[in-house]
Amino acid sequence: MCRDFAHLAVTLCRALNIPARYAFGYLPDIDVPVPPQPMDFFAWMERVLVARGRDALDVAMVSTYGGPELTSMTVWADQVIS
Repeated sequence: MCRDFAHLAVTLCRALNIPARYAFGYLPDIDVPVPPQPMDFFAWMERVLVARGRDALDVAMVSTYGGPELTSMTVWADQVIS
């Protein structure tokens, strides 16, 4: 059933030009006793993935080496009249 919902969600997002993809894997139980039977597969959708890695260092948004130094800053503000 989760597969059907994930597939439907991906299809609807793609119809609206929203990047989406189908994914599946094991979904371990969270905060419940471990069941005697093995875990089952679970399906979900992913939207607008920016990065994937082993940890935060693999997918850093900004990486600097040495001491970064701010040399200047400029700010613009425009008035919008509606």
